[in-house]
Amino acid sequence: MRLNKYIAQAGVASRRKADELIEGGRVRINGKVMSELGYDVADGDVVEIGGRVIKPEKKMTYIMLNKPLGYITTAVDDRERPTVMDLVQDIGERLFPIGRLDYNTTGMLLMTNDGDLAFKLTHPKHEITKTYRVRVAGVLSSEKAARLAKGVDIGGYVTARATVRIEKQLERSTIVEIEIHEGKNRQIRKMFASVGNKVLELQRIAIGELRLGHLKEGHYRKLTQREIDFLRNS
Repeated sequence: MRLNKYIAQAGVASRRKADELIEGGRVRINGKVMSELGYDVADGDVVEIGGRVIKPEKKMTYIMLNKPLGYITTAVDDRERPTVMDLVQDIGERLFPIGRLDYNTTGMLLMTNDGDLAFKLTHPKHEITKTYRVRVAGVLSSEKAARLAKGVDIGGYVTARATVRIEKQLERSTIVEIEIHEGKNRQIRKMFASVGNKVLELQRIAIGELRLGHLKEGHYRKLTQREIDFLRNS
């Protein structure tokens, strides 16, 4: 089995992150540092990361977490801020997030120890739709909504077509639902900034046909087989 896949199936990181661990000299095989990305792990090889022997997981776990504000989407934070891993400690298995949500963004985050699925879902060629509920400052006019739907420049990159629905106009802000299939860094915030509306609250409420529903903030649930099949076939 290729080394990055072996690491992913051990629930340590996605294949892309596994490559970074290998290139960084963090992986040892049979006591020796292995920096060869294409290495095939043979029967009997002892693979270590950070001095800990790893082996592929036999049981695959898939969960949906409702991420609260103030949590980092990573395993460890060098500033000692809380991470999403703190919310799933009772599962008893090493999981990693599929994609990420910013520190100040809440909502649906999928987590798994299935490295192959994580790699597939985060690969740029897979355009799975993500839906967000956004509260922006001021009035978002229908003209601005149309510009967002058509695509806007967010700093040298023009976004693809999106679906934008104005849900409610409040006294000093607007509630909007937006669907995109890209995942550029801080994309939603940059999109609304490009039309003059600052994002005040941002929550991801769906990935494809998976909906956050009434899952409480800070809580998680296991995905149904139907949901897992949808992700695998996306």
